[in-house]
Amino acid sequence: MEPDNGSLRPTAAATLAVWAVVGLTGGWLVHPLTDRFGTPPIITWTQPVLLLLVAAIVGATAWATWRVVHVRRERLDPQHGFNRLVLARASAYVGALAAGGYLGYALSWVGDPAVLADQRLLRSLAAAAAGAMVVIVSLLLERACRVRRDDPDV
Repeated sequence: MEPDNGSLRPTAAATLAVWAVVGLTGGWLVHPLTDRFGTPPIITWTQPVLLLLVAAIVGATAWATWRVVHVRRERLDPQHGFNRLVLARASAYVGALAAGGYLGYALSWVGDPAVLADQRLLRSLAAAAAGAMVVIVSLLLERACRVRRDDPDV
């Protein structure tokens, strides 16, 4: 077996799909469980806005990293590069979990006659879309951290 020289593989789509399905299942279960024991949570606009804020921060980091590594061809400090990779991977997992969770919660309200069902559905879909944005920009940050194999400094 050949050593990998400390390289990391890109985040697997299957892993993100598993996190999304776990979130989808959990989000879908929140509605019937909380309905049985109390009041289902109300989704405010704070949740999607905060997820969009995370997406903006990770996206700005991806853009800055891309410019440094691929446009200016500068070498990133190894600790900074590693920290950005950890941020990208963790954000991708959490974004997939959140997107799946909010999507599952939204789907649980489809066809429900409750007074706030449409509001919960709409806001949950917005939060799911924002979670998907977190995943996308996280994968872009991960890609921005890649260096070419033929780079003499690697």
